[in-house]
Amino acid sequence: MTGPITRDSRLKDVYAHPLGRDIIDKVLLQLGRSRAWVTNPLISAVSLNQIDQLLGRIIGPGFIDTLITLLNTETATPAVSHAATETPWWKEAIFYQVYPRSFQDSDGDGIGDLRGINSRLDYLAWLGIDCLWLSPIFDSPNEDMGYDVRDYRAIMAEMGTMADMEALIKGCHERGMRIILDLVVNHTSDQHDWFQAALADPEGPYGEYYFLRPGSAQPPNNWESFFSGSAWRYLPEADRWALHLFAPGQLDLNWDNPGVRAEIADIVQFWRAKGVDGFRMDVTNYISKSPGLPDGNEFIGQLIGFRGIEHYFYGPKLHEYLAELRRDGFTSPDGQVGVMVGETPGIGVETGRLLSGAERGALDLVFNFNVLEPPGKIRWDDYRYDLAYLIEFYRDYLTRVSSSDWIALFVENHDNPRMISKVLGSADRDPVLRDAVGIAIATIQLTLPGTPFIFQGQETGSVNQPFFDIGELRDVESLNRYAELLAAGMSEEAAWAQIMAGSRDHARTPLAWETGGGFTTGAAWLAETVAGPGYSVAEQRANPDSVLNVYRRLIALRREHPALATGEVTFLASGQRGYAAWLRTSPDGAERWLVEVNTTGRRIARRIPEGPCEIVLGPPARGATMAPYEAVVARLRPR
Repeated sequence: MTGPITRDSRLKDVYAHPLGRDIIDKVLLQLGRSRAWVTNPLISAVSLNQIDQLLGRIIGPGFIDTLITLLNTETATPAVSHAATETPWWKEAIFYQVYPRSFQDSDGDGIGDLRGINSRLDYLAWLGIDCLWLSPIFDSPNEDMGYDVRDYRAIMAEMGTMADMEALIKGCHERGMRIILDLVVNHTSDQHDWFQAALADPEGPYGEYYFLRPGSAQPPNNWESFFSGSAWRYLPEADRWALHLFAPGQLDLNWDNPGVRAEIADIVQFWRAKGVDGFRMDVTNYISKSPGLPDGNEFIGQLIGFRGIEHYFYGPKLHEYLAELRRDGFTSPDGQVGVMVGETPGIGVETGRLLSGAERGALDLVFNFNVLEPPGKIRWDDYRYDLAYLIEFYRDYLTRVSSSDWIALFVENHDNPRMISKVLGSADRDPVLRDAVGIAIATIQLTLPGTPFIFQGQETGSVNQPFFDIGELRDVESLNRYAELLAAGMSEEAAWAQIMAGSRDHARTPLAWETGGGFTTGAAWLAETVAGPGYSVAEQRANPDSVLNVYRRLIALRREHPALATGEVTFLASGQRGYAAWLRTSPDGAERWLVEVNTTGRRIARRIPEGPCEIVLGPPARGATMAPYEAVVARLRPR
């Protein structure tokens, strides 16, 4: 960047700004357009003032000024390179996300718990997992399944006790595994002691822990909640409006208050002292809001789907607050630093690098969610995901990072439908296609540079759950959206189709350990997974060619061969539709591996001819063609 952005700045100046590039790329993604729209010489030379004059009727008043203000809050640029240092453990680790209430129930109440997880640690060790990540286990009223914390130093009653938690930490460490927890501190439950104190005395010290505004007929601004409706809740007992970007019972914390930041640092230190190795930080890029909480721009709201998001998705003090938390919370008295993994919705490649670059002293890894939806699509759309996009996304990402950066590789989590179902649609129960896609996904995720995050059930080829009625769902986001769609006049059939395309409950059904279940002896809190013949953990373990055993082999290969973990990557056969290939080369150049993937459901020509190699994963020989979704991992013999 050469200076502040003004109305005279040209589009190419905006695109050269890390935040500007990410914003433009996000808009192009939403519109399903290529970067050529803004990088061609004619368009890139247009000034922001000219854009306002030409498109004012479309983008409305205030859009350009809002954009300029947002861009000028960030003056840093990502590092070009970084001096080599000792490789931190998390760069070579395989993380495994457990959704605790759906992993293993130990007491028959139908809800997974800590003792259940502890009983399955040997399975994770057998698979080759290095670090267990638990979704929320802190005390909560569960308006949003634990993402509304009532007490950060207590365990959710359904999950067990503090002694159970300590035993789980010990069990992980005894097996050579680490453990991280979810840290949900953009907001708390309305039942948290802090909020109850704020409610009782809005003018007191805890009133400043939240965004409380004097009562009036209308909410303080036009921001919208991610879980439908206004982002403001009126509190008649206090005559105040309270900000909640998510459910009404999830009230946003005011991170501008030093007391809030000190409390959160102390919470992190509490768990670090118990042996927790770090945290995945929920919606952590939302913690800094624009001063004064101004109205959201209408055009941005229509484009992105949520009014107000430009005032907090990359707030003015975001990096400052994360760096402070790293210093005061994540750094133990002995100087050891817990890993900081940021869930960062809306953050692009360049701003992600600003948050996680090694020289920046904030996060270690970020989740870039643009990988989950291709151009022009959102989670609620019913469409078929193209695996070519998955590879192209990470190829582009990897070509833009420097030695200062490291990326998180993921394709599933607790907030999204199963990827195999997104790829195959109604064909996701076909065992041949299901296995092929599951193995292709494993191959992509475990042979590219970065830190893989596997979500429970992904390793067994899990697919979406066949729900039949809204009464079967438990996800507050899905329930609210369904009601909102009906209220807007959509038919029940159309509304249900949209919910089934994107419901988070698809990923939250209990893990199928055995044929017919194995999760609980009672009635499960959410319909037990209909895995299909051959797709329980027990059946997959017994089948040497299963998706599960491919994950295990790939994890072992990655650990054994540095080329597949920290080696260089070279992408091959660029522009060959349906065919993707890359080389991984060990740091010393002694080993080279070829990876090939057919990203389509049809047989295609192999673009790289037969050569001297040892096939470790795939068909016995590399023939002239590749089967649908075929994946190959081969060690190249010395030249």
